Amino acid sequence: MSTESEHRVLTVPEGLAGERVDAAMARLFGLSRTRAAELIAADLVLVDGGTVGKSDRVLPGAVLEVSIPRVAQMELVPEIVEGIKIIHDDDSIVVIDKPVGVAVHPSPGWSGPTVAGHLAGAGFRIATSGASERQGIVQRLDVGTSGVMVICKSEHAYSLLKNAFRNRTVDKTYHALVQGHPDPLEGTVDAPIARHPRYDYKFAVRADGRHSVTHYRTLEAHRFASLLEVHLETGRTHQIRVHMSALKHPCVGDLTYGADPVLARRVGLERQWLHAVRLGFEHPDSGDYVEYESGYPDDLAHALEIVRDGA
Repeated sequence: MSTESEHRVLTVPEGLAGERVDAAMARLFGLSRTRAAELIAADLVLVDGGTVGKSDRVLPGAVLEVSIPRVAQMELVPEIVEGIKIIHDDDSIVVIDKPVGVAVHPSPGWSGPTVAGHLAGAGFRIATSGASERQGIVQRLDVGTSGVMVICKSEHAYSLLKNAFRNRTVDKTYHALVQGHPDPLEGTVDAPIARHPRYDYKFAVRADGRHSVTHYRTLEAHRFASLLEVHLETGRTHQIRVHMSALKHPCVGDLTYGADPVLARRVGLERQWLHAVRLGFEHPDSGDYVEYESGYPDDLAHALEIVRDGA
């Protein structure tokens, strides 16, 4: 084994008999199911000396071997990012308006600007809980999604808000401009989401995915597209984009999930029309319910006007 990998060997206990390999790995090694699936796909997991698929089942007494590459620590580069707006700031939290093209924190393969780097560059003191490159981060927005988000400055706030997001007591409201007209005009999508079987940068509705629930209602219906208000009950990666695509009404401009490139060009979009407009939760210090909002950025507002005018 490479010296840059950690090699671990465990025997599957009776209590995990019949579990999927990825679920057993998550339980035994403290990994996320996603990380376990990545290791399995890379043939870094052996059961009784042979490679396996993530949905294969384990038997009691089987020898589970895992080679875990050591991931280089991501460097947080303090850097003021143009376009990030501070909506609210107090001793516990800072609420920002994140522009498109900015990641929340450093990650492998991303060398662009980050929210965490901006806050460090601007001199904000952020909670130290969480991995070093994502300290204080309790939620994420895609690089291509703009809008309101909260970061924790105190350890107390981090603990309370992390649990609030986990327990789904945070109100997350998005607006999405989608192609066509969803039928019914108001509804719920309850469909599990997992990583796409062929493209690791995408996600898809899959029977073996994680429980995912999206509520939507139509605010405006136009000739080629509809403006929806969306409430997330769960918070999976790309959830709104995947669920809207599954309904055959992808977000306008979202070429990754099947949007019409001709319409995207017509309205001048180079990303999906999706914006986090509102975030509501109990303030970690006062316990009062607070709500913060973000208006549409210029590119989305421009695209919406063209659609309202008949595209």
